[in-house]
Amino acid sequence: MGRGFAVVSAMVELTTDAPHRATVAEVADKLGRDRSQVSRTLKALADEGLITRDPDLAYRLSWDWYATAQELTKCRLLTDGLTVLDTLSSQTGEACFLGQLAGNSTVTIAESIPSPSTLIGSWIGRAYPAFCSDAGQATLWDAAEDEVRAVFAATEFGNAGPNAPTSVDDFLHRLAAARRRGYAIVDQEAEVELFSVSAPVRDFRCEVVAAVQIVGERKLLKPRVARLGKQCVEAADALSRLLADPHHGR
Repeated sequence: MGRGFAVVSAMVELTTDAPHRATVAEVADKLGRDRSQVSRTLKALADEGLITRDPDLAYRLSWDWYATAQELTKCRLLTDGLTVLDTLSSQTGEACFLGQLAGNSTVTIAESIPSPSTLIGSWIGRAYPAFCSDAGQATLWDAAEDEVRAVFAATEFGNAGPNAPTSVDDFLHRLAAARRRGYAIVDQEAEVELFSVSAPVRDFRCEVVAAVQIVGERKLLKPRVARLGKQCVEAADALSRLLADPHHGR
């Protein structure tokens, strides 16, 4: 199974651009493996419906693969995500969350809150406006300007914290600053005295699928922002590597 995922991962990279297909030789060269071995693996994957073979014997990914890979990513986000959050929470002593973009909001899908935390209740399943949420900038990290504008096309910028963005242009300015910094800072944008840092998580396609967040009281987090930002990025990168690893969990 691990060999099969390695071959499919190579197919993902090789078929990104038109004509969206790859030969046995190209996959073998990509992996540095024997062509006959790769050929057998490709045939087995085709028999399972994860890839399809053209009349000229080149291969392309099937929609079944994308559906399977997306389901696997979804499961890993929850299982591996919680493990990463628990480690990060233990290291920082702060509440840590994993959020995803849903329309023009972000939704928490996993959390790890240390016992001394002053945060009350669970945030899992709760939506918050993306323009001012802890995960908003990180979940839109790779989005083009027109994509960001489309997300917030119907958003009313208001009813948030004192430092919340006042327009999509304001949000884009903050997103650009976050990208240069390497992580996002949300300083009283969602609520008074609430502070957070966040970083993007990428899947096997290298696309942003979630954001790791460290959230807490402004007076406690702001003096440590550089250190917390670094730890947040490291945690997000660790989760990204797990999602991209075809051998993980096999």
